[in-house]
Amino acid sequence: MGIIGTVLFLATEAVAGAEPEGGFGLNTDILETNIINLAILIGVLFYFGRNVLSNTLNERRSNIEATIQEAEARAKEAASALFEAQQRLTQAQAEAQRIVKASEESARASREAILAEAAKDVQRLKETASRDLDTEREKAIAEVRARVVALALQRVESQLQTGIAEDTQHRLIDRSIALLGGR
Repeated sequence: MGIIGTVLFLATEAVAGAEPEGGFGLNTDILETNIINLAILIGVLFYFGRNVLSNTLNERRSNIEATIQEAEARAKEAASALFEAQQRLTQAQAEAQRIVKASEESARASREAILAEAAKDVQRLKETASRDLDTEREKAIAEVRARVVALALQRVESQLQTGIAEDTQHRLIDRSIALLGGR
């Protein structure tokens, strides 16, 4: 049952007490219905409650305004912090790009230095190999010469042992004297 149902029920009971027949009626006796008391009570509540209600509403309004101002201040602070964070992010990205470029340049310079050093090493190895090859060639030529000389001496010795003809001996002596500055 709602409020209206309750009011109707109470009105019916009040009327039923006033009229024995059980109909609906209005009690017009002011003292019995307490209208004066209710009017005084409503007047006192309105007079004194107005200040309390006004103070409560003003207090509530000031609390709401303070809360709104705090929220706006926090929003401004958050926006400021976001702006600063975005600036730091931009700076960090620029710094990262600078570091990447510097590392690429450093890597390029290191690569070129390593390639130059490798070229020098290759040239040095070629020169060393060429010198070693020349040395080995000279050794081989010297060995071949020594072997040829040894063979020539063996042949000369074997011819000397078999003997030289007299006219060959005279020619050899004459040639030797001519080489020495003789006739």
